[in-house]
Amino acid sequence: MKITQSSASNLLLRNMLPDDYALIENDIVRIPLPVGLRLHEAHRAITRVYFPEDGLVSIVAVTPAGKQCEVGVFGREGMSETATVLGTDNAPYEAYVQVGGVSALSLPVESLTEAFDASPTLRRHLLRYCQAMMIQLSSSIAAAGLTIPQRLARWLLMAHDRAPADNIGLTHEFLSMMLGVRRGGVTIALQTLTAAGMIATSRSVIAIRDRAGLKLLAGDGYGLAESEYERLIGEPLERTGHFDARTVVSLTGD
Repeated sequence: MKITQSSASNLLLRNMLPDDYALIENDIVRIPLPVGLRLHEAHRAITRVYFPEDGLVSIVAVTPAGKQCEVGVFGREGMSETATVLGTDNAPYEAYVQVGGVSALSLPVESLTEAFDASPTLRRHLLRYCQAMMIQLSSSIAAAGLTIPQRLARWLLMAHDRAPADNIGLTHEFLSMMLGVRRGGVTIALQTLTAAGMIATSRSVIAIRDRAGLKLLAGDGYGLAESEYERLIGEPLERTGHFDARTVVSLTGD
């Protein structure tokens, strides 16, 4: 069944010009997006691109020694394999689903590159997304100078922006990798945010209570990439309005 532009929940696809979407429409399929699904392996040829409709995908740098470090995230606002937009067929990073969603839209890389070459407006649209991702990546580098609680606040805000539902499944090991600290550092950061009333924790969940407080704590670490995405793509990414206190982040593997 053909997936029309109006039925797609991915913001990048929805904000394409209709004529540009028509170039790839016949090749798009909807696939499940379970947690752990690997969208790209480091240094492997890229064969398909993915546009999540929900969920959270981690972009993870892998050192020659095998150490992993998260350098970026995307969800319903973006796409995997920006390397294809920039003219190459592989990249030295991994991309896998960290928070499961319902679905993603996928198509062969050849279909996207043919459309990209044929349409200057599609080329401009996708390159603007690459620029938005570069800003997020540079913000992640700058955030390395923040305290651990500030970095945790920043990541929770980014996860909440892309949350597909109230419950978000995560592993404790992932939080450790995301922050680039030991598990003990994660525990201390969670305790700090809990004491400030920004979150409530139990063994298995984090309930976000004060989004405004998290933004204040994250400071300059959060907001620039989100506002630039809206400027470049024309769609707000940051959640607005009153916070729903039912939103929780589940931590498994404690």
